[in-house]
Amino acid sequence: MKKFRKVLDGLTTSSPGGTMGSPSCGSAAGTPTAAPTPKEIDVQETLVSENFQLCKTVRHGFPYQPTSLAFDPVQKILAIGSRSGGVRILGRPGVDCYCQHESGAAVLQLQFLINEGALVTACADDTLHLWNLRQRRPAVLHSLKFNRERITFCHLPFQSKWLYVGTERGNTHIVNIESFILSGYVIMWNKAIELSTKTHPGPVVHLSDSPKDEGKLLIGFEGGTIVQWDLRAKKADFRIYYDEAIHSVSWHHEGKQFMCSHSDGSLTLWTLRNTTKPFQVTFPHGKIQKDGRKESCKPILKVEYKTSRSSEPFVIFSGGLSYDKAGRRPALTIMHGKAITVLEMDYPIVEFMVLCETPYNNEVQDPYAVVVLLEKDLIVVDLTQSNFPVFENPYPMDIHESPVTCTAYFADCPPDIIPILYSIGAKNKKTGYSHKEWPIGGGTWTLGSHTYPEIIITGHADGSIKFWDASAFTLQMLYKLKTSKVFEKPKPGEGRAAELGEEDPFAVQMVSWCPHSRIFCVVGISAHIILYRFSKYDANTQIVSLEVRLQCEPEDIITPSENENNPCFSEPGSHSPQPHHQHPLSPGSRTPDGAKDSIPCLKVKDKMVRVPPGYQSDLVIQLLWVDGEPPQQITSLDLNSAYGLLAFGNCNGLAVVDYLQKTVILCISTLDLYGATDPYQRLTRSPRRNRQSTSGLTELTDNQQSIDMERSKSPTSDHVNGHCTSPTSQPCSAGKPRIPMGPEGPRLTRRGPGRPPFRKAQSAACMEISLPVSHTEESRENSFSRSRSSSVSSIDRDTKEAITTLQFGESYGRKSDALPTPCLWVGTSLGVGILIPLSIPTDHEERMEDPVTVGPSGAVQMLKGSVLRFGFLDCNGALIQSPYEVWRDLNAPEDPDRTRRRKLVHFSPSSSQDAFGEGHLAVVCSERQAKVFLMPSQSCLFVHNITESSFVLRADVVSLCNSVCLACFCANGHVMTLSLPSLRPLMDVNYLPLTDMRIARTFCFTNEGQALYLSSPTEIQRITYSQEMCDNLQEMLGELFTPIETPEAQNRGFLKGFFGGNAHTFDREELFGEAAAGKASRSLAQHIPGQGGVEGMKVAASGAVGELARARIALDERGQRLGELEERTALMMTSAETFSKHAHELMLKCKDKKWYQF
Repeated sequence: MKKFRKVLDGLTTSSPGGTMGSPSCGSAAGTPTAAPTPKEIDVQETLVSENFQLCKTVRHGFPYQPTSLAFDPVQKILAIGSRSGGVRILGRPGVDCYCQHESGAAVLQLQFLINEGALVTACADDTLHLWNLRQRRPAVLHSLKFNRERITFCHLPFQSKWLYVGTERGNTHIVNIESFILSGYVIMWNKAIELSTKTHPGPVVHLSDSPKDEGKLLIGFEGGTIVQWDLRAKKADFRIYYDEAIHSVSWHHEGKQFMCSHSDGSLTLWTLRNTTKPFQVTFPHGKIQKDGRKESCKPILKVEYKTSRSSEPFVIFSGGLSYDKAGRRPALTIMHGKAITVLEMDYPIVEFMVLCETPYNNEVQDPYAVVVLLEKDLIVVDLTQSNFPVFENPYPMDIHESPVTCTAYFADCPPDIIPILYSIGAKNKKTGYSHKEWPIGGGTWTLGSHTYPEIIITGHADGSIKFWDASAFTLQMLYKLKTSKVFEKPKPGEGRAAELGEEDPFAVQMVSWCPHSRIFCVVGISAHIILYRFSKYDANTQIVSLEVRLQCEPEDIITPSENENNPCFSEPGSHSPQPHHQHPLSPGSRTPDGAKDSIPCLKVKDKMVRVPPGYQSDLVIQLLWVDGEPPQQITSLDLNSAYGLLAFGNCNGLAVVDYLQKTVILCISTLDLYGATDPYQRLTRSPRRNRQSTSGLTELTDNQQSIDMERSKSPTSDHVNGHCTSPTSQPCSAGKPRIPMGPEGPRLTRRGPGRPPFRKAQSAACMEISLPVSHTEESRENSFSRSRSSSVSSIDRDTKEAITTLQFGESYGRKSDALPTPCLWVGTSLGVGILIPLSIPTDHEERMEDPVTVGPSGAVQMLKGSVLRFGFLDCNGALIQSPYEVWRDLNAPEDPDRTRRRKLVHFSPSSSQDAFGEGHLAVVCSERQAKVFLMPSQSCLFVHNITESSFVLRADVVSLCNSVCLACFCANGHVMTLSLPSLRPLMDVNYLPLTDMRIARTFCFTNEGQALYLSSPTEIQRITYSQEMCDNLQEMLGELFTPIETPEAQNRGFLKGFFGGNAHTFDREELFGEAAAGKASRSLAQHIPGQGGVEGMKVAASGAVGELARARIALDERGQRLGELEERTALMMTSAETFSKHAHELMLKCKDKKWYQF
């Protein structure tokens, strides 16, 4: 029989979708059954490969590791560069674009071509890039790679097509923005300084043209040298040598003076009348000490000197604080007249930029705001009010307020859920913001036609939950929930944090949400579960707590004969996981040897608490310590509001809780779930001590012998949680909490309470949720590499069988069942799917009083790798939704006209009553395999081996284009979709290699062809695998560029124009063009054409700066016509020459003839 079964498996798995006539590949009894008739599986599948295309849509959150900042004062859009080569461009809410340099080099500096719809980026690989922003998806038009010099500073004057580029060697090069070709005009460092200078001035740290005369370029060198270079005369006007290093320079708008910031925390003011010494030297934060000397101060990294019509000038700078105060926070200082305001920041300042009304540097600047880019936040300060309030940020820049530990994505939610969550969350918003409109208001965005309600839920390390409105490619926070408020604050030296070194005892591991009933469930890292109900009214409540003892006992020995003829739930007397109810033991409970026992990791508040409107805790479930061993983390969870049940499991077993009656109805080890249907042969376990855990891994197959060997391995005292043998079970007393039984027989020596449990993942399915919450990239990557092996979908020989997924639904518990009943599907880390029937009273009163009973386990299905997901289809191939309870507010005032009874919504497995008895299809997906079973016959219709070399991390049955498919994300970065029920491959894209645990923990699919993951610790990346959405993507994204007339320069008046120099007659083309300056050395820089496309180039070339580029593009388009014109011209010239020749001959012939001879 074994050989026969393996041959059949080979036959069924040889084709992608199996064959309709092939026998079953596994039934409840482990023997093949007859294949169903074609009538039973006659499903018209509508999805084809053309329905799928994978692409990124939008990125939310704060740019990770920002490096640079730029602002277009006319278009009013902001750009932020990052260390990974990313550029985020922000405008009004809804206008949010992400670009990525292919090289991945850090962005050193950004320069907008003001009001031209283009952006220049300078990267750490010494490459300049020109981005076209006149298309919804910006693209690189040109790149220029410097080969022999390193870029340190760039400056692009307003309405100029020549970019000044300073280098580390101290030279200044000039680049034509239109052609991205280097000019032959170079300002060499040795020409800029005096010949008598003995030292190198250092890298260029500043470049700017004089507001008084555009033909004068101010060059600042790091060593303290400042040179004003006359571009026409090609010589220095003046040179300044200062003792302190220079960090930045800022002009007064009249061009007669400028200010410098230095490394000693000083500001120097220089006038052009006298450059021998500074006009003024100030130490804004340097106080005079008792001995008469000034305090030493930190460097002032940047200063901006801005004038105002209505008040004193603004001097704004970052840094410069004194060294004496330890732990002082980073600050931005605003000097306005005699007033000095210090704005302390939560994070170090990366860069800041003052926003002014005019783009012209020779006009009064009138600053109105300052944008401050911090390491982990973006702040905009209102300068028009004396108290300098902060603008309320409309972008979701606080996703990472506490590190994100899990995500959930819900598309096509009930339309009323977003307004109600927003109204509740708006009551808790912070106040004190500036009353003015957000100043970064560029671009245009409209609500697309393909929109529907979407919600993203993020769980965080501090126990907080955030609900986000994700409709129409935007992200706005709706509501924040703090789960830590349910518990008492852990005292120092107590609780799980002290015992296990856990930094975040409230960290969220997973969430489960029913949008229709508004019931929300949270699983925390301290082996706790909190169930919340939604109410629009505040209430005084007593938090109900259930405590569950879900721990396997090591002295139980299982042999094949013991379970051979036993029912699923054997006789009392053996040791099983036990539930406790309402604090059976005090927090100080310990065993006689001093080890912790029967106490939870956290203490629930035991007094009445007043809860505000919103989500209010209804029930807290905690797993208990057992004999000094902390409880294992919960690996799976599901709840169903129609049944009023909640199920969860870990590597020890499964528990089911009736949250309506607040009782535990089932608490059982994984092994006892099988009963008589156990597909494995169990051998006696002989516990050993002091043996190292084996690192060898064995692949799970249908080979009985390999399973026998794996399941018979002896446990060690150092794997998973120190002891691992699954006991037989004791029957549950229906609906009532059971009394814990005392230990019997000898026990193994166990670890002391101070040692943490071994947290190696049992398989890929629970890998990402079994690891502790990590705050660093290295720890996530290391933990991931430790959890993997050469056989990526293999199982540690010494681990237990964990519960990896759970799903409530209407199904057939037995083959003989005629009608579907409530069931719980259980998936394990050994690739086993178990079906548990439930008996739930239907009457409202009975449901609240009579117990829910659990029947013996029915079907057992086998797959390769850990089971990840269950899904249910009717016989027409339509997705069967889980039943749910319609939301009702339990805290609402009593209304005699309205009943308080529960209203349930059920979905039958078939749309027609006649076909009700035909059953339904069950989709089961594991790390390696997907199978479709026909219920209630439990025969396998289709099977598909998803991957051989990797393993599936996430799988979901999702709806798309009025049909359904199975979406999978593999550890090797492939995103795949399979048709249902035939499991035909529809899409397989190598999208994203899994580099760390963050992606594995946060990747999730949802309906309508969407998915998301955490691309960095601070950003959420959304993607789509729907061709329709890719086609409509341009319509749904915001426009970065809007046609706006450039403001006219103010009339300077006759005297100012006469005495202000000849700025208006300065022609850069005449100086820097090839005719005057010649060509630059080819080895100095290499031009790289961009991939923006001709269409993008057309748009980018339509501005004033792009006239030459537009002419060149037009010439390319009309090349054929020009060729024809050239041929015509040549023919005309030939014809003209012929005519001239004939005319000359005629003239010679006729010149001597008389008139009468003609």
